[in-house]
Amino acid sequence: MANLRQNEFLILEKQFAMEKGYVLDFSNPSFQQFVYNVCGLDIYNSKYDIRGDSKAKRLRAFWQIETDIIVGKLINEMLAYWKTSRRVNNIEIKKEEAIIFNDCLIIANRLRGVSNKTTSNKDSETTKDEFLKREYKDINLDNLDIDAPVAEILMSRLFEIQKNIKSESALSAVILCGSVLEGLLLGLAIKNINEFNQSTASPKNRETGKVLPFQDWTLSSLIDVTHNIGFIGLDVKKFSHSLRDFRNYIHPYQQMSSGFTPDIDTAKISWQVLQAAISDLTRMKKP
Repeated sequence: MANLRQNEFLILEKQFAMEKGYVLDFSNPSFQQFVYNVCGLDIYNSKYDIRGDSKAKRLRAFWQIETDIIVGKLINEMLAYWKTSRRVNNIEIKKEEAIIFNDCLIIANRLRGVSNKTTSNKDSETTKDEFLKREYKDINLDNLDIDAPVAEILMSRLFEIQKNIKSESALSAVILCGSVLEGLLLGLAIKNINEFNQSTASPKNRETGKVLPFQDWTLSSLIDVTHNIGFIGLDVKKFSHSLRDFRNYIHPYQQMSSGFTPDIDTAKISWQVLQAAISDLTRMKKP
């Protein structure tokens, strides 16, 4: 159950125009598709009709049933949808609307575990500077749903990454960050087979249409699916793909063709991405 206060329900309902049973300008099919694309969940599942069958009632039930990170993720994406809709339709956002929007963004960030110190009336997407300023303490894998032997190996690599950064061994740190991220996501996939295989982002065989076995998934696919099912936020997904690109320099010809040599700043960015991913995954709790 998401940790939403009563006054926050009122603010969210106002923002998403839920007074008469509607949710923004969504039709039933478009609302169902939107929630599925963001969270990988069917809002028209019977478990969400405990309050009634309208879109608003189903959304209220969703807020009550699902976890903080999933609810925060959906609210965040709905805010982005609302703001984009205003822009493309040339509708001016009034001062009162901007205040409510920002209040809702603060709620979404709190649920997702994102700092609100830099929150303003800007887009809800986290900027690079905001992302890099976050601080993470006592990063460990104790609460992650992965096999203990794998967790032990990954923890040893976390310590090695920090040693490499201190000694300014940039390339080694970057490659290890990518390796740990892939190990974490694959470990979670193995423990959550149904969620990962049923995601709309799961990689499929072009001929058969069947989901590929995990050993054939790329790091890119693991990142996309982990985000799609609500285990990591949009910002972590975005910056994880940057780490994936850096990690590819493990191949000398890839590094040569790009003409880019990772430096200590690249290593620190990669380490920040890995810590953010671990933080998101640690907060993730299965419904």
